[in-house]
Amino acid sequence: MPQHAISGLNRLTRTHKLSAAGVATAGAAALVFALVPGADAGQGKAQATTVENVKPVAFSAVATAAQTQQATIAKQAAVSTAQGKAEAAAKQAAAEKAAKAKAAAVAKAKAEKERKAQQAASRSAVRTAIPAAAPKPAAAPKPVVKTYPNNLDGWIRQSLDVMAKKGIPGSYNGLYRNIIRESSGNPMAINLWDINAQNGIPSKGLLQVIDPTFKQYHVAGTSWNIYDPVANITAACNYAAAKYGSMDNVNSAY
Repeated sequence: MPQHAISGLNRLTRTHKLSAAGVATAGAAALVFALVPGADAGQGKAQATTVENVKPVAFSAVATAAQTQQATIAKQAAVSTAQGKAEAAAKQAAAEKAAKAKAAAVAKAKAEKERKAQQAASRSAVRTAIPAAAPKPAAAPKPVVKTYPNNLDGWIRQSLDVMAKKGIPGSYNGLYRNIIRESSGNPMAINLWDINAQNGIPSKGLLQVIDPTFKQYHVAGTSWNIYDPVANITAACNYAAAKYGSMDNVNSAY
């Protein structure tokens, strides 16, 4: 075979590959021939024969793809239709439920209104039948709550009032004198150096009371906080009354 014929066939084979990949219409054969100018009749026949073998495969693939695409579209349409029907049914059900709820609420409101009207009419009838009651006597005035200033003078006076109710003796001067000696009027005073402190029970508050004594002689109605001024004074005076007869009799450490 001549060399140029072999070369032509080689070119034809590459052309066939390009044509087979791009064939999509009935004019594929013409495209193949156009790509090989100057080829002889035998080469043209070989090209036509090769193209004819490629065309059915190309058209078959296109047809299969089209069928697959159509099937997919049909399936998607069916799914979309089903979803649309379901959404429409759900909306209708929701609308019916809302309408029923509204009707029930209206009926309930109407019934409640009628019930209240009946109750009002009944009360009116009772008021008409029963004579008006005699006016109630004026309430006794509430006792005035005594207040005290939040300072040493107020704490002593409040403590003396509590002591008077509990029968604990003591005077303003006796309390004031002992408070100034023990704490200088500081309700948060604490002794951290004497024998009580060394024993772990330091004296605390206005009248320097230790915890065990405060708990034992605590006066009901006062705070359980040993640093509370009124509670501290009252408990200390209760202790002094039991041991010395009165805080007035105390003139030194007690």
